[in-house]
Amino acid sequence: MTWGGEAAGFVIQLFRGIRIVLASAIIERKRDSEELTADEIRFMIEGLVDGTVPDYQLSAWAMAVLCRGMTSAETAVLTDVMLSSGNVLERVSDRPRVDKHSTGGLGDKVSLVLAPLLACFDVDVPMLSGRGLGITGGTLDKLEAYPGYRSDLNQQEINQQLKKIGCVITGTTPDIAPADRRLYALRDVTGTVPSIPLITASIMSKKLAARLDALVLDVKCGSGAFMCSMQEAQGLASSLTSTGMRTRLQTRALISNMHQPLGVMVGNACEANEAVEVLCGAGPADVRELTIRLGSELLMAVGICPSLDAAQQLLAAAVDDGRGLARFQLMVESQGGRFVERLPVARSVAVLSTQTGWVNAIDGQRLGRSIIELGGGRRQQGDAINHKVGVAALVKLGDHVEAGEPLAHLLTDYADAESIRCQLAEAFVIEAERDEPQPLVLLSV
Repeated sequence: MTWGGEAAGFVIQLFRGIRIVLASAIIERKRDSEELTADEIRFMIEGLVDGTVPDYQLSAWAMAVLCRGMTSAETAVLTDVMLSSGNVLERVSDRPRVDKHSTGGLGDKVSLVLAPLLACFDVDVPMLSGRGLGITGGTLDKLEAYPGYRSDLNQQEINQQLKKIGCVITGTTPDIAPADRRLYALRDVTGTVPSIPLITASIMSKKLAARLDALVLDVKCGSGAFMCSMQEAQGLASSLTSTGMRTRLQTRALISNMHQPLGVMVGNACEANEAVEVLCGAGPADVRELTIRLGSELLMAVGICPSLDAAQQLLAAAVDDGRGLARFQLMVESQGGRFVERLPVARSVAVLSTQTGWVNAIDGQRLGRSIIELGGGRRQQGDAINHKVGVAALVKLGDHVEAGEPLAHLLTDYADAESIRCQLAEAFVIEAERDEPQPLVLLSV
């Protein structure tokens, strides 16, 4: 190596050393609960994207954020920096652009119903969705139960479909908020996923990249959700809405009940079938109610309806007269899927109650693990999904059951599913006295 080459190598090493020292100082400031400046947050995220800040330092920084939190101003800066790490979607029409985001829960198939339903009212719905990991299911996994359905549309294909039918449900493109994908990968392996500021920046950077006029957030609360307590759910809802409003995005949030599955079906193909039932004017009442409520918030936010009641009536009519179902079929087929009104599912195995009494609790974590054991969920990213398996939860909180009565049905390909059946039976808590169940929508933020 020449002297010039040695000098260049020395400068590079010096530069790296300086960045490591600066990153260490930023981590220490956050550990001491000091508020970071915009430049310090930008330094960490830009170092994440270009690789100049090592993973171990970024992991330590994420842990400091988890432990010490962030102010609303810090969270807004983090969101903006992550948004700026990539591109944004092009606006392709003068129609209002709206979207819904759910923090994830058991049986949550609302997106499948809501996106095509909203598109019936002259709004564009560019829904960039994700896959399931852990006990909560993913919208893309449910839609991919339709053979051929594409969830990897590029920006040009997204634009074309929005122009054509007004709605699209696909995965995030590689050039949208790339910092989020890299940071999430670190959070996933370092136990820092639960951080409210990091969750907020992850969600809102992608939603802001869609260039929305209005966003409604469905923050789940309960045993089948990521946020188990009302305090946690309120903290996340407030963080999301305040970050959205800081960027002049009309942002509303509902905290909804996830102490039991939404609807009856939990899985992939079976949830897609249940979404179609709702779009046919049937299906579980709670799925219909929550879908219409979330959609009404959006129609009001963009001025299409003057009141919640008026919006609910419009959306209910579009369900009952078949417009929503027709738009859903068009969306599936536009994205390469072969639409059928009922996808095939695995064979049914009854899960019976061993006692008489009232259903006072449903352990969502246990129920979700049963889905994973069946093959309908992932233990880690990249695992293959069996779309045909699932669970039909036949009872709701507050229901009375007799010994020997079915609590649920396993939809399984296993010849012997006895261990899973026992695990699922234990998810239902049956007691002699009845507890009053909570409402579906717990709070509007």
